Amino acid sequence: MFGHVVYNPSIVQAGVRRLVISRRKCAWTLPKKKSCLSLYRTMSSMPPTSAQEKSIKSHQEIPPYQPPRTGLLSLLPPSWIPYAELIRLDKPTGTYYLFFPCLFSTLLAAPLTTPITSPSTVLSTTMLFFTGALIMRGAGCTINDLWDRDFDPQVTRTRHRPIARGAITPWNALVFTSAQLLAGLGVLLQFPTPCLFYGIPSLLFVATYPLAKRVTYYPQFVLGLTFSWGAIMGFPALGIDLVGRSDALLAATCLYASNVAWTVLYDMIYAHMDVRDDAKAGVKSMVVRHEPQTKMILSGLAVVQTALLAGAGLAAGATPAFYIAGCGSAAASLATMIYKVKLDDVADCWWWFRYGCWFTGGGISLGLAADYLLRWNDDRRNGNADGNGEGGDD
Repeated sequence: MFGHVVYNPSIVQAGVRRLVISRRKCAWTLPKKKSCLSLYRTMSSMPPTSAQEKSIKSHQEIPPYQPPRTGLLSLLPPSWIPYAELIRLDKPTGTYYLFFPCLFSTLLAAPLTTPITSPSTVLSTTMLFFTGALIMRGAGCTINDLWDRDFDPQVTRTRHRPIARGAITPWNALVFTSAQLLAGLGVLLQFPTPCLFYGIPSLLFVATYPLAKRVTYYPQFVLGLTFSWGAIMGFPALGIDLVGRSDALLAATCLYASNVAWTVLYDMIYAHMDVRDDAKAGVKSMVVRHEPQTKMILSGLAVVQTALLAGAGLAAGATPAFYIAGCGSAAASLATMIYKVKLDDVADCWWWFRYGCWFTGGGISLGLAADYLLRWNDDRRNGNADGNGEGGDD
């Protein structure tokens, strides 16, 4: 049916040749496959480069987020903890830095009222300012974390912040910010009405500071304009019309500029804690731009701050107590901090940022308080001191 199978030697020989060639190909390709496998194994066993080791080590050294087990936050309900972390309730140093300019301006303005403002009014005004500083600093932190929610996960120190780790959604953070701003408005309404016109414009700086880190290498100046706003607020809070009194306006201007210099100074030290991560993440700052010249810049800022502080006292007619205790302690504490701080040591930068607040701010406050009490006591002896707890212009 299929016919006969005919033996053909040429066909058989051709088949044998193909078989031999095929086997030779296998013999030629097999060592190549074996050598590739050997090369892969060799490369896999090679030690990582220094850059790879650094990356692996940094990831291994960053522990996962752990809820607080000690301190104030550990006492809160679990659902409240992310919001308490968001406003840095467990890290109040920023609140103190925001409060000190308010305290400075209140103590500097008190002797300028007629009669001189009583200690009880100074104390109640100061407590209102501290409440406002606590609320508004929390609002500022929330706004900052909303803007930085894409940057924070790339920075070692900030990657566990509530928004960065997903514990709070951006929408909930926005709602929370609105509640804080309303609470801040409630505090502001406790002051005389002119304080509204002086206080509300500061919100522009609060909202735009995080943006400054994206467009300029000098966001510390924007932060200075924001955190120093309280250096103006003490005057209208005690009923002083800055527009109508040149001495008060000059004193407030010098005090505000002095606090701007102070803010830039301490925030440069703070920024050194993140300088490497900021550079990688594309976050701009004075430290990223001028890291080798940091101490020289800090020294210049300290001179400017102290000189402007003295100018504020001169405009307000301060006594020698202010210059000795206030300006003298500021100059000494800043010089010590600039000399001793180790800018390449994160822990040391944090220590000086945290306690430098009290060394410098506390010293200035004591000088202003001494000046105020001396002048109030003299006024009281002359029968002019305010005994009703109210101050203000004639």
